[in-house]
Amino acid sequence: MPYRRTPAVQARLDAQRTTVLDAATALLAEHGYAGCSMSAVAARAGIATGSVYRHFPSKAELSVELFRRVVTREVAAVREAADRPGEGPAERVVAVVETFARRALKSPRLAYALLAEPVDPAVDAERLVFRRAFRDVFAEHIADGVRNGQLPPQDAQLTAAALVGAGAEALIGPLSDPGRGPDAVPALLAFTLRALGTIGTMGAVDADHA
Repeated sequence: MPYRRTPAVQARLDAQRTTVLDAATALLAEHGYAGCSMSAVAARAGIATGSVYRHFPSKAELSVELFRRVVTREVAAVREAADRPGEGPAERVVAVVETFARRALKSPRLAYALLAEPVDPAVDAERLVFRRAFRDVFAEHIADGVRNGQLPPQDAQLTAAALVGAGAEALIGPLSDPGRGPDAVPALLAFTLRALGTIGTMGAVDADHA
């Protein structure tokens, strides 16, 4: 008869897996993927390196799971930011851009790891999924704006994809040089409004989304 884990054993394993991911998340925020070796994660988690391998057979698998965990949190944050009753589609898109940018600039090492740090190809594949998730958030609101006549006619998916790519690229410099961060956000919001075909003032946007 094959061995079956008891609920208590499974609960301990699940708890240990969570501990490993918590430790890896902390290291990622401090040192990027380069600092997330299996031995470093084990030391931060307070367990043997072999125990980390029990949950993640390779650093690549740990890195992918870590990426998914952090990005899921970020996507949830921008979706919440866009859920603003009474606001138009342009304001919702701006809220997404501002939320993502400000969260990135608060944790620059983590954001750089998510966006651009050279890493295993498996994580690069996940980055494409991440970009599509953000694209879909933008596209939903852009399409609504076009249907309602609040935004000029445009390809919602194309505009959304362009905003994701431009936003990520625009943040790389400020993430490497935190002193440039505060100035980057208003410029990025102005760019977003221009990309949407919306005419507005940054003063109004800053007042609404401060």
